[in-house]
Amino acid sequence: MELLSEIKKYAIEKEVPIMQDEASDIIIKNIKENGLINILELGTAIAYTTIKLASINENIKITSIERDDERYNVAKKNVEKSNLTNINLIHDDIYNTSFEEMFDLIIIDAAKAQNKNFFEKFKNNLSDKGLIIIDNLSFHGLVGKSSEIKSKNLKALVRKIENFITFLKENKEFNIEFIEVGDGIAICQKKK
Repeated sequence: MELLSEIKKYAIEKEVPIMQDEASDIIIKNIKENGLINILELGTAIAYTTIKLASINENIKITSIERDDERYNVAKKNVEKSNLTNINLIHDDIYNTSFEEMFDLIIIDAAKAQNKNFFEKFKNNLSDKGLIIIDNLSFHGLVGKSSEIKSKNLKALVRKIENFITFLKENKEFNIEFIEVGDGIAICQKKK
């Protein structure tokens, strides 16, 4: 899709973080293999992944949340250009949103320091066959190297991601698979 190439080019030029293709390819594979239809995406950015996933087939319904004004406005324009009608963009803080509905897939790709809070907030909105997929768990190769980081803020962020990975590994409710693609992802499935 030509639009996706344009969005990717814009992301590179404007330094907007978008999901790496290797990671979104794993998500697409899981959507197709498991018949995942109703998707919640936490962190739209400029709708690169949103449009990519919504393009799989028209039965897929994506609800995506973005709080940043500029990114939301760019995402909205990109979704309009895509002519896809199966995307619902929400311009709000993730903490201000809640849902009654159940989702087959929840993608966490927002404020990395909030991964655990987002996981806990929305895990009860996951359907029985559903998956939670978290992106950026390597955080540019810095995870596991927090002791070497000089910047106090960056060190604190990387430590939060490291703590979140420990939380996932110790989680009793979900089976977790860590995959070293893109910037590192985790696939979480409720234990039966």
